[in-house]
Amino acid sequence: MLELIFAGLGLAVCAALLVRMVLPERRRWWVDHHAQRLWQGLQAGAQRAWHWRGHRRTATQEADAAIRRARGEATRDGNVIRPKSFDKARKPDKLH
Repeated sequence: MLELIFAGLGLAVCAALLVRMVLPERRRWWVDHHAQRLWQGLQAGAQRAWHWRGHRRTATQEADAAIRRARGEATRDGNVIRPKSFDKARKPDKLH
């Protein structure tokens, strides 16, 4: 059964190459261009499918870190959040 599948794939590739050789130059360029775009799309999709867990884990870790930073460096006064940096005295900017 596996031999038939490989034989069919080989026949399909040979037929596609034969049809490509018969096509005029402009049509051949069009077919090559779209085949290349299809291949690149398949590669990008496979890479996204392969790496999605790692990207999701990284995004979750960064979101948690941002939430921890926001909670630790601010005080709440009702629904008003005041960062601790507002408590420090600052020099006024010089005007030109």
